[in-house]
Amino acid sequence: MPGEGVVLLTRIVVAGVWILRFLPLDLLAPIGSALGSLLYILGRERRKVCLINLSRCLPEMTERERVALAKAHFRAFGRSVLERSILWWGSRERVVRLVRIVGLERVSALKGQPLILLAPHFVGLDAGCTRLTCEIDMAGIYAKQKNAFFDALLLSGRTRFGHQLAISRQEGVRPALAALKRGIPFYYLPDQDYGPRDAIFVPFFSASAATITGLSRMTRLTGARVLPCVTRMLPGGAGYELSCYPIWENFPSGDDAADARRMNAFIEERVREMPEQYFWTHKRFKTRPPGEAKWY
Repeated sequence: MPGEGVVLLTRIVVAGVWILRFLPLDLLAPIGSALGSLLYILGRERRKVCLINLSRCLPEMTERERVALAKAHFRAFGRSVLERSILWWGSRERVVRLVRIVGLERVSALKGQPLILLAPHFVGLDAGCTRLTCEIDMAGIYAKQKNAFFDALLLSGRTRFGHQLAISRQEGVRPALAALKRGIPFYYLPDQDYGPRDAIFVPFFSASAATITGLSRMTRLTGARVLPCVTRMLPGGAGYELSCYPIWENFPSGDDAADARRMNAFIEERVREMPEQYFWTHKRFKTRPPGEAKWY
């Protein structure tokens, strides 16, 4: 049966990634980059999405520059995929060595208080999340995968340290609000296109993006503070660096559109610092204003 074949293939691939965790990072990193280069060649649909996003967001770049950036993004993504072998199966000590945290004291200072950790979609996202679970217990929303085996693997990999609360997207936001009110930090990823519901159009680079207003609503309902957490992939075998930024003051402002613009502007600033590491392969602009043609 085709389903059995997919499961078998998934298990073989996972076994291969599991073995790779024994490699030192300075060997694992170039293998991951090579994988990313292969994905750029084979992944026609995602390559197309990536180039459309770059052309809409960064029109000042030449086509050649955008292609080079797209290739760099796929190499970074390939690295992140293989380096998950350390996050999912490596020892706690190795995870701590892999990801350095800057500004953890800002999180610790708000222990027991409602706190939203704003985590934009960079390739180091899972590395930062896993590293934080070595220090604190958190709540987070995850999307269930169609492949049950991979879904279980992904869930166990993200919750294996401490006592983490994984909330499926199907459960909605109520469990997250309850966790915040109990003083459990919420690792929040609001910078994707989740459809028109609860979204408004605000600028993101040179484009207009459907942006959910959940960050403003959750802070109003729980009194939570917002603290951005951004993870950067470092060159070669240097691992990752998770930066915990200062708490946002005067947030929410009472104007959801202004708050959404503030969030997008912050993310844009971080993207410009490491443009190859943002998730350009996501269909960030699939929701368009009424009457506007689809981009993808």
